[in-house]
Amino acid sequence: MEKRGIVVIGAGIAGASVAAELAGSGQDVVLLEREMAPGYHTTGRSAALYAPSYGPVVIRALTRASRAAFQAPPTSGRPHPLLKPRGVLFLARRDQADSFDAMADEMALDRLTPAQARAHLPILRSGDLHGALLDTEAADIDVDALHRQYLRHLTAMGGEMRLRAEATGLSRDGDGWRVETPQGTIAADIVVNASGAWADTLADMAGVASVSLVPKRRTAILVSPSAGADVEDWPMAVDIDEQFYLRPDAGKLLLSPADETPSEPCDAQPDEWDIALCVDRIQTAFDLPVRRIDHKWAGLRSFVADKAPVVGYAPDAPGFFWLAGQGGYGIQTAPALARMAAALVLGQPVPPDIAGAGVTAAALAPRREALVA
Repeated sequence: MEKRGIVVIGAGIAGASVAAELAGSGQDVVLLEREMAPGYHTTGRSAALYAPSYGPVVIRALTRASRAAFQAPPTSGRPHPLLKPRGVLFLARRDQADSFDAMADEMALDRLTPAQARAHLPILRSGDLHGALLDTEAADIDVDALHRQYLRHLTAMGGEMRLRAEATGLSRDGDGWRVETPQGTIAADIVVNASGAWADTLADMAGVASVSLVPKRRTAILVSPSAGADVEDWPMAVDIDEQFYLRPDAGKLLLSPADETPSEPCDAQPDEWDIALCVDRIQTAFDLPVRRIDHKWAGLRSFVADKAPVVGYAPDAPGFFWLAGQGGYGIQTAPALARMAAALVLGQPVPPDIAGAGVTAAALAPRREALVA
């Protein structure tokens, strides 16, 4: 039986980033992925935006703590920046005035009148618009480049990734763990559960208590703008209560009804009702005739009750480490969350810059009170 130090299960952005950080700390790391390519599920389907104003308080803190990594200069392996300035408009109808005021007070974003908002986004219907908030720090993330950067670092530091290596069995083996895969059995000191929507399923296989993770389907479609429209410099637009969003994407427009439909872990596919709902909400808010859908897809975003990630050792299973529940914020928080997770795996304190942003290990622990609220 093969003996390894740390087995990370799941090669999406969470698993790839923490595996790279652990390998960079001199650990013996193998990263297992069930699919034929890393990032096949949520990571590969993400319309990620770096937005310090987006998400719960702890997510915003992790996003701020990730800023330096995202702004790191290009390298020979990554000749382009990871971020491209985009900006995001949070839109509020008249009946959403309370949400508008609450977010404006909390986030200290620029308040725009309907006319000012239309100057940024000409297709915006302003008749029922109460106002908009503008986050000028928001930027597109090159998800593929970020993901590949972590995978390159993993192998450069002596780590290994194995594809088509699903964990088909996971059980205690003395002081460590026994991980069964189609490619053989691995004895590991530590197992990191970064399996996304399958994180509770993996825990159940290992006899570890669930964290009540709920995968939720998110639908997206790609459409063409009106003839002659130059959308490249438009900001992303998000309903202030997150009932839809619109974002330029390589000359087209990516649209979503921002659905959160509970789902079993699966290869998520778009539902026709959600597509129709998306088109209706978008055409209500924007002057955008949708005559044809160029592409459609869905992904799973997994949450626990308080929508904060679950990071830390399972209290009922020594050596079983949770890195799950990132929801729709896994890309924008990946650099900080990976460094924090790697530190906790190794029994080290939360890195000072992350702690300074207000993130504590207790807030993300697998048995915090808010997890099961």
